Amino acid sequence: MREAFGAVFDVEPGYLNTASIGVPPRHVADAVAASHERWRRGQDTSSTFNEVVETSREAFGRLVGVPSASVACGATVSQFVSLVAQSLPAGSKVFVDPGDFTSVTLPFVAAGHQIVSTVEEADLVAMSVVQSADGQIADLEALRASGKPVLLDVSQAAGWRPLSLAWADFVVGVAYKWLMAPRGAAWMAVRPDRMASLKPLAANWYSTGANYGTDLVLRSDARRFDLSPTWFSHVGAAVALPWVASLDLEAVRAHCVSLTDRLLAGLGLPPNGSAIVSVARPPVQGVVSSVRAGRTRYACHMYNTIEDVDRVLEALA
Repeated sequence: MREAFGAVFDVEPGYLNTASIGVPPRHVADAVAASHERWRRGQDTSSTFNEVVETSREAFGRLVGVPSASVACGATVSQFVSLVAQSLPAGSKVFVDPGDFTSVTLPFVAAGHQIVSTVEEADLVAMSVVQSADGQIADLEALRASGKPVLLDVSQAAGWRPLSLAWADFVVGVAYKWLMAPRGAAWMAVRPDRMASLKPLAANWYSTGANYGTDLVLRSDARRFDLSPTWFSHVGAAVALPWVASLDLEAVRAHCVSLTDRLLAGLGLPPNGSAIVSVARPPVQGVVSSVRAGRTRYACHMYNTIEDVDRVLEALA
């Protein structure tokens, strides 16, 4: 058991893999377990979950700096990126970082768009705020100053890093990493003036609010792009995201970066200012990490401690 930022975690020592899967605080896991128990007893209906969906929607908006009316709920980042990709004019020029995760890059390739090598020639820039492979942080000020339409993926940033992204055209993110909720929930913030540019390719009962009929009307805000929600994922998200949004995220960032700084310094490497680091060393026994692009990746979140980092350093000494 560990206590961090006012919550209790049951995470095992040596878990440095939040960039793959976040570990929930006890109160989040308990909420999901209670929901499963209600399900087992047949105590819920579909409308039972409407409140948790709206709670998680509003909290994601707070985390990225937009109102809830600008936030759509879905299941995965690739689903939302594909929505943007399929809504662009045919043959659009898109800049993506070659090292970015497939969920950000492949939808534009699959849609047949032209992938360009510079921001200046792009019709849209799609980029992770924090790169999953090595923790590199995007220069958001430069990107904003470019004046180019942007899609930002905050999956490796939201939860440990303060964000204010109302200026971005599209912002996507998932629940199950740094936000420590179950997999199956994702969100997309859409700037109001970009709503009309998107085609509701997965229109469903949740994006209109009606179950039957042919004279249906899509919702007027970002909920028109909702998927029918994965209920239990949103049960966890409705507890995890408001709690994370209530924290001093600058303090969370400082905690995480202090641990990665310690790890890098112990290996004779310069700091990178990120909660994710990548090293050209083999994985360490007794430490949960991941391998990306041929390098071992470590990720430090609020529940990690100096002892977790020192496990790595002692093993590699």
